[in-house]
Amino acid sequence: MDTATALELDLQIACKAPHLPPEADFVRWVNAALDGAGYRPPPGLPTEITLRIVDRDESQTLNRTYRGKDKPTNVLSFPFDGPDGVPLALLGDLVICAPVVAQESQEQNKTGQAHWAHLVIHGTLHLLGFDHIEDDEAAEMEALEVQILAGLGYADPYVIEN
Repeated sequence: MDTATALELDLQIACKAPHLPPEADFVRWVNAALDGAGYRPPPGLPTEITLRIVDRDESQTLNRTYRGKDKPTNVLSFPFDGPDGVPLALLGDLVICAPVVAQESQEQNKTGQAHWAHLVIHGTLHLLGFDHIEDDEAAEMEALEVQILAGLGYADPYVIEN
């Protein structure tokens, strides 16, 4: 099943953020991550993800509440863990802090578009169960991100050029 035709993305813009990518780009990046990871939803069900764009205050509050880190962060992932035996394609929520994305793009000499793509893909992979706590998991997740981004025409996000 082609995930590109079965994605319901609830895009929530919860802050004033100049230069946001258009919704079509967010959809394209989520679909690329889903396809790259080999995700397939249960038959007949659309894949559902909420993507919320927030300011520093909301990001910091969520990061402090759920991760114990009292600072804003670029992306937070909240996977949905549904009841056993109930077919759902609700993957969860992504929260991306627009000011942090802008700041990191500038600091890392990346285009805003490339950094947004990376963070959406990174967060979507988290919703699918990928992680980077252990070194081997990090290597697997980063390699997949690089592959997906390359397929979209973006450079390796882990190479920082000064």
